[in-house]
Amino acid sequence: QVQLEESGGGLVETGGSLRLSCVASGRISSITDMGWYRQAPGHSRDLVAAAHSSGRTDYADSVKGRFTISRDTARNTVYLQMNGLKPEDTAVYYCNAHGVRTPGLWQNELWGQGTQVTVSS
Repeated sequence: QVQLEESGGGLVETGGSLRLSCVASGRISSITDMGWYRQAPGHSRDLVAAAHSSGRTDYADSVKGRFTISRDTARNTVYLQMNGLKPEDTAVYYCNAHGVRTPGLWQNELWGQGTQVTVSS
């Protein structure tokens, strides 16, 4: 069974940086896309950044120029470098894997448990 495990969240001051990591474990043959979503209290879970198997990356407008997503395909790992953090970035950040192939099984979407990021003003 494939699991996603996030790390790297925490408390940081405005303007600070954090790096999130997410490792997919299990007998993985391939993962199409990996990315990060976030959900603040009372809000929907929204895409922050995605790294596609094609090499293309996508970002929410609110984080462009501040966040960078990178992916290590061989290690089934995705990172999110967050610089210039703002209080409005405060949320639970979830790792997402889309199109996960294991021997005999294809799973459309998997989610991690989430990691809290809090930016103080």
